[in-house]
Amino acid sequence: MYNARIFHSLEGVTIVTIREQLAQLFHRTQAFKWDQEKGFTLASGHVSPFYVDCRALMAHASARRLVGQLAHEALSGLAIDCLGGLEIGAISIATTISDYAFTSTPKRDWRTFVVRKQAKAHGLGRLIEGAIRPNDRALIVDDVLTSGGSLLKAVVAAREAGLTVTHALVIVDRKEQEGRAKVEQEGVKVISLLTIDDLTAQKRGTT
Repeated sequence: MYNARIFHSLEGVTIVTIREQLAQLFHRTQAFKWDQEKGFTLASGHVSPFYVDCRALMAHASARRLVGQLAHEALSGLAIDCLGGLEIGAISIATTISDYAFTSTPKRDWRTFVVRKQAKAHGLGRLIEGAIRPNDRALIVDDVLTSGGSLLKAVVAAREAGLTVTHALVIVDRKEQEGRAKVEQEGVKVISLLTIDDLTAQKRGTT
């Protein structure tokens, strides 16, 4: 397993960590935009100078590989049975992490699930779809942490389904609206692969 990439240049050797590579990919895939003047309106109605589009990022295999590796390393000491989160954004993240863990050493066989935004009106009327069992230790995943609303909705649904939830993982913590504090007040420790500071640092480095 590699933890950094080495680049040779006229100035010498540059070591780029996996976190830095992922942050760079946000810029290369145009999944991160920064406008301090006009800003961007979020789903909550708040205006932020940052726009983070993890769906665009996760459309690239190279990004999924880095997300899987970083998540696998971040979760190395955590005992979980399954992972999932609110549709649609969490689906690709959970699948990516599960697939990477299954092919890594030591192999970890983590099942996945998805939390619907509302229960189906037909069939079994489930709110959660996937491979879960009562008392499973579940990790909740999401793309971006802002207010924490999506994570908390998934946490509540998972706990009501009989799962034990003590941790959540996001790709980017925007460090806005006290999202991390709100989630951790509910007894869920948040793990973030990147923060908004990682993305702005790479932006400065490319200008």
